[in-house]
Amino acid sequence: MALAAALGLLSATAAHGAENRPAAKPRTPVQAYGKVHVCGTHLCSASGKPVQLRGMSSHGTQWFAHCLSDRALDVLAHDWKASVLRVATYARQGGYESDPKKFTALVDRLIERASARGMYVIVDWHMLNPGDPYQDLENAKKFFKDIARRHKNAPNVIYELANEPHSVNWPTIKSYAEKLIPVIRSQDPDSVILVPTPGWSTFSASEGSDERTVVNDPVAAKNIMYTFHFYARVAAQGYMEILDRASSKLPVFVTEWGIASWSGYGSDHAMAQKWVDLMAKKKIGWTNWSYSDHDREHAVFKDGTCRAGAFSRSDALTSNGAWIRKRIRG
Repeated sequence: MALAAALGLLSATAAHGAENRPAAKPRTPVQAYGKVHVCGTHLCSASGKPVQLRGMSSHGTQWFAHCLSDRALDVLAHDWKASVLRVATYARQGGYESDPKKFTALVDRLIERASARGMYVIVDWHMLNPGDPYQDLENAKKFFKDIARRHKNAPNVIYELANEPHSVNWPTIKSYAEKLIPVIRSQDPDSVILVPTPGWSTFSASEGSDERTVVNDPVAAKNIMYTFHFYARVAAQGYMEILDRASSKLPVFVTEWGIASWSGYGSDHAMAQKWVDLMAKKKIGWTNWSYSDHDREHAVFKDGTCRAGAFSRSDALTSNGAWIRKRIRG
């Protein structure tokens, strides 16, 4: 009886102590997954398990850097539970070429902000026009060398070599990648690198072909993935089939996709859900376009939200913002 009473007292004391201990903070994505790498056709954690990163892409930082403030990234990391942020640095259009030092420093700050919140970061060289990535090769080399030197060996930095090459064939894009990969590897030998695909990064779907051009002639390098982009309003079933087939043979990351058309109008939530389901099934990581308050439907915040800094208000989200937040949270 005395022993039982003593055990009961100890149990009650232990329970009381547990109640009064502060709850352990949830682990961040980087704490949970560690340094990611490519294994087979997946992005994998440090322990070798396939992971699906889900998050947002910025809009062009020359226009929407104010949408990536500390408060904005707190919301993305802690409320939205995003595991990845894609930082879109435009090669032209008032971006990098206008002030390389300024935009390199901006990317540095955004990597540090995202890292402090335990998110992965995709460093996107956002070339768009002209469609030939070779047109900005020297600037791309300098940009990636500078960023890789500053963030070498970081467990959470991923490099996207080009946004959306178009009107050029796969051998040209492959050759471009083969020139840039060693530049990054010279500074950061174990990072994941994302290689663009033809036809605005659609595995040639947007130019009337399919994934075989890349699948049959992959880049001979380790720890690389291939990018795929789509906009649900205009991406027909054939695009989805191409992603499904390609991701069974090559590691793929969907670094940009939208609920509306590429122009930002005409949202299609039913089709978007089919894409989300496929990416979940195949464990394909993704970043949605865009974490901004642009005045088109692809923006997740209503116009004026970023200047006001009211990111956490429930009425700050567009209908697409509320929809995508729910899918990121899972």
